[in-house]
Amino acid sequence: MKAGSEVVVDTNVLLVANDQHSDVSPECVIACVEVLQHLRSKGCIVIDDGYEILSEYSQKTKPNTGNHVGDAFLKWLLQNSGNSRYVAQVQINKHAERGFAEFPDDTELHEFDHADRKFVAAAVAHPNRPPILQGTDSKWTEWSERLSAHEIKVEFLCPTDVERFIKRKQSR
Repeated sequence: MKAGSEVVVDTNVLLVANDQHSDVSPECVIACVEVLQHLRSKGCIVIDDGYEILSEYSQKTKPNTGNHVGDAFLKWLLQNSGNSRYVAQVQINKHAERGFAEFPDDTELHEFDHADRKFVAAAVAHPNRPPILQGTDSKWTEWSERLSAHEIKVEFLCPTDVERFIKRKQSR
């Protein structure tokens, strides 16, 4: 990730950095912590202007009382949400069927998790189509190839953990 580059950050990156995700490797926690720390000094986080993303972060972390990296990241993000140096706000529009108008109209993405569509919509709404940073949510691997057909990139911070989770699911 280059300094100053824009990214959309999936909630599980914050959760892994907070050590709130069971069964992840220490290396994965470190990777998520390092990315969030890097973003606070050299990145630009893309969020929606309706605060769908910040609302989800707030529901799953403790920005005012938590002592973990993900909590501190959200507190910093809330404090800087109006600072275009660190935060790019994009408009995403509700859509009855797709969740958001910016979410690709693609039958192969019909099963895509509705709760995660805001991240895709934010990436699409930004003129640079920033990547979506993903920690350990293995279901994104199912969609990443199809999303790439729409110029949406997913960057997995913990590919070894994701691969392990996929193998575990397949063996059930």
